[in-house]
Amino acid sequence: MMYKIPSSGTNTINLYPASINTLKGIKWGYIDNRARIMINPSYDSALDFQDNGLAIVRKNNLYGIINSWGGYVVEPKYTSISEFSEGRAIVINDKGFKVIDEKGKEITHKNYNYISDFKEGRAQYSMVYSKDQYLYGYLDKLGREIIPAKYQYASDFNKGKAVVKIKPYDYELIGINGESLNKYNYASVGSLSDGLMAFQKNTGGKFGFIDEKGNVVIEPKFSSVQPFMESRSVVNISDLENIINQYGLIDENGSYAIRPKYNYIMLLGEHRVAVGKSIEKDKPYIGSKYGIGDTEGNLFTDFIYYGISNYDHGFASAYDDKNTFFIDKRGAKVEKLPIISGIGVLTIKNGLIKAEVDYRISYYDKQGRLIWRQNEVIPLNSNIKVIEKKYKPNKDYLVYYPQIIGMLDKIEERKVNQALKKLSQIKPVQGNIQLDYNYLGNFTIEFFKKHLLVLKLEGYNYQLGAAHGMPSRVYPHVDLVKGRFYELKDLFKKYSDYVKVISDIIGNQIKNYPEYSYVFPDTYQGIKWNQPFYVSEDALYIYFYPYDIAPYAAGFPTFKIPYKDIMNIIDTQGDFWRSFNKR
Repeated sequence: MMYKIPSSGTNTINLYPASINTLKGIKWGYIDNRARIMINPSYDSALDFQDNGLAIVRKNNLYGIINSWGGYVVEPKYTSISEFSEGRAIVINDKGFKVIDEKGKEITHKNYNYISDFKEGRAQYSMVYSKDQYLYGYLDKLGREIIPAKYQYASDFNKGKAVVKIKPYDYELIGINGESLNKYNYASVGSLSDGLMAFQKNTGGKFGFIDEKGNVVIEPKFSSVQPFMESRSVVNISDLENIINQYGLIDENGSYAIRPKYNYIMLLGEHRVAVGKSIEKDKPYIGSKYGIGDTEGNLFTDFIYYGISNYDHGFASAYDDKNTFFIDKRGAKVEKLPIISGIGVLTIKNGLIKAEVDYRISYYDKQGRLIWRQNEVIPLNSNIKVIEKKYKPNKDYLVYYPQIIGMLDKIEERKVNQALKKLSQIKPVQGNIQLDYNYLGNFTIEFFKKHLLVLKLEGYNYQLGAAHGMPSRVYPHVDLVKGRFYELKDLFKKYSDYVKVISDIIGNQIKNYPEYSYVFPDTYQGIKWNQPFYVSEDALYIYFYPYDIAPYAAGFPTFKIPYKDIMNIIDTQGDFWRSFNKR
């Protein structure tokens, strides 16, 4: 059977974001379909070109927009930029949300608390009404407040209609200019989709569906529901006390197309569904293995996939515990298209196949030949290189870790590499079992000068079912001549009280610098003798782990201490200092 690669969208910009691993970290640019670099890799991140010929890029932690020639339409100055929708994008800076057009011009003249993407010429916006309450209204494409902010809740427009909340137990269906079309006196009413809206009669009650006139079409009997799509809704009937999910699929009359007995169900478009059974029956939070079926309830495959994307032109991306590949509408693996080792998603971009697999992006042609992938060798100088290695013993355990080649002392090189593997959490992990956690490790080069290499090793351990995972971070300071790993104490004179000196400096920063106002009151008690740190050319950086002195959301609180402020206690004749400074 011959498979035709469909074209995705109308975008004719045949440029693709591609990354290069450098001494200054991962840099992104754009290649063409022959892997030629067309826009130099100078960005910290880069997104696909959109149908309007524009792409969002990030530089120095700020976002901008470029055209297909690499010229800035918007200089990097925003903390966030959304994809364009209906010729408009939402941008955020330190003052709030704004709307820009495709020329980068700000068309709103206020700073809003929130602006949604445009749908049918309207975008929701919110303004502060009181200390703890926001009110919502709608902007038009000229940035005007076409419907004032007077609603406690607002949804996207769908075929010229949207659901809004006036006050508790008072919802309305409004038209495109805010005119009232109907009222509903229920505890909650969801957005309009396929002519139906989810609703609850009472707070905390079951969900059902009403039509635009307010008629109850499907009685409330579900613990959760999803909006209708292709005349189907995913519902769950399990109670809060019951950890076992019971997902099913209903039609517009409330009849089951798929009985409610599954761990999860996903609507995939093109009248296809993914039906999931628990990987472990008594631990549904671990996830599902999916089979492919249609919206009539016919299952075509066994439960063999761990992840599936939406269908597009008859194909979906799927993965098992080893590989990522395309499947057809019967759920069968498409053997004539690329099968990529690892877990992720494949998409078709103007004839090329983009593989976002195992947290790396690569490209393949129609015949499955590799076009581009990020380099795995980072030269430090003419002799020494850092090699990126991959360790994946289990589908839920993945580490990219550094290994050094080119040191003169090969014995020390082996010792260094063994230490780096240990610090990167390279350890025995069984491959044929289901872990109750997910671990991802990665590294970048933080600093290199003379013969000191500072690596940043990062990890993220997520206990499946938890609210969030726990990140880790460590900076090995490797002397590439001596094979030595330096510690904080090695930077200072032997009898200096560096702990007190640095503790006092950080204490003063916390007390006097407003950017450290997030630190828990009375939590900071100074640093430890082996406090986590890293060095740069001009400063020492001291950091703390999440929850040490600040909330989880603060990440790793980091304090910069210029060398000039502590020069009197630095051991300028010591190996550490001399490893990256002139003798």
